[in-house]
Amino acid sequence: MSELDPLLLSRIQFAFTISFHIIFPSFTIGLAAWLMVLEALWLKTGKQIYADISRHWTKIFAVSFGMGVVSGVVMSYEFGTNWSELSRLGGNVIGPLLSYEVLTAFFLEAGFLGIMLFGRDRVPKWVHFFATCMVAAGTAISAFWILSANSWMQTPQGYRVAADGVLHVTDWWQVIFNPSFPYRFAHMVAAAYLTTAFVVSGIGAWYILKDKSAAHGRIMLGMGLSLIVWLAPLQLVIGDLHGLNAREHQPAKIAAVEAHWETRRDAPLVLFAWPDVKTESNLYEIAIPDLGSLVLTHEWDGEVRGLKSFPVEDRPDPVIPFFSFRIMVGIGFIMIALGFTGAVLWLMGRLYTSRWFLRAMALASPLGFIAVLAGWFVAEVGRQPWVVYGVLRTADAVSPVPGGSVLTSIILFVIVYGIVFGAGVYYMGQLVRRGPGQTPPVPEKDEADLSHRPMAAAGNP
Repeated sequence: MSELDPLLLSRIQFAFTISFHIIFPSFTIGLAAWLMVLEALWLKTGKQIYADISRHWTKIFAVSFGMGVVSGVVMSYEFGTNWSELSRLGGNVIGPLLSYEVLTAFFLEAGFLGIMLFGRDRVPKWVHFFATCMVAAGTAISAFWILSANSWMQTPQGYRVAADGVLHVTDWWQVIFNPSFPYRFAHMVAAAYLTTAFVVSGIGAWYILKDKSAAHGRIMLGMGLSLIVWLAPLQLVIGDLHGLNAREHQPAKIAAVEAHWETRRDAPLVLFAWPDVKTESNLYEIAIPDLGSLVLTHEWDGEVRGLKSFPVEDRPDPVIPFFSFRIMVGIGFIMIALGFTGAVLWLMGRLYTSRWFLRAMALASPLGFIAVLAGWFVAEVGRQPWVVYGVLRTADAVSPVPGGSVLTSIILFVIVYGIVFGAGVYYMGQLVRRGPGQTPPVPEKDEADLSHRPMAAAGNP
């Protein structure tokens, strides 16, 4: 056990917990916004079908939100157990940003979540709608602060380093709105909305295929595609702007993502390769000449820095960022193609009858989660060997704990997560399988009716 590397194991543990965690916020951010739209449509049209769909997906939101909170708390503790030096040296910057997320977003969500989940038949419709809006706003505000903290670690600004190595804030505005934050925030929120849109659309398509809650499924598929058809291409534009920003502030990451070893003005666009760190070259490379410079710099002869221009100790290992990026981009093009195809079928009046397309959408349901995970691997592994880019190395941020202790905690995390979150995902699957049309809504009660039910009148479920 003494020979186990605590740095590597701590990185594996944090990668496991954050990968598990991010799939839930990436779903609930978009789902909360969609529930808000459903509630608005119900208020405007009075159609019960919108209320039925909202009631059904609110249950799924509740489970996903709960699992996101639990898995997020675990990561907060890891800053102390596995990354105590990061907390000591960078806590003056990161700590307040994370606390702002709790004081604003989490308190807002917690304050209105009860009304949203249990008040549908106990408060006026507009109050329930307002509570849903507040929860949706809370999820977006949460993303704002978390992305601000993470983006500062990618492109630090507005700080000074004291003689003892501790970082102190000199300008909070620069810390919060650091150079990469606007692009990363927009990219992540769009990814969350797309993730939800594909889940909702895919399940709606599945309902139509099975002829089960088909009327609800048509609304889910139509509303999901109405977002996908324009947001998926927009996400490509946001990603391109994000890439230009990363090239300016994190050139080593871009070199690793594109597997460029030499600095050149006629850089190719590497479609596939196996980056070999030992030989500092690409094996089995398939590339399009000169196109890399155009894509990365928007100029035919734009200079692209290669990994060899950086000291060996400052280079990220290109293998994981290289393949993760191509998975993310490939999924992005699939999303665009499915959105465009769905729009054409809708114009032809065949959207709900083309079974091959319905099957494709059902199979595409998890694509958003895979793309989000791939994107986070690009961002986090591509930042190495820095935990705060150019300021604090990951090796200097780890806690002085033995590797055996970290390995034990990893094993326990895998077991507990597998049981607890496996049960949660299974329950959500059962809710989806049941369908919104299978559970009759609880009839609304007026005051006279409630008077015969003292427990309900008192607000108890």
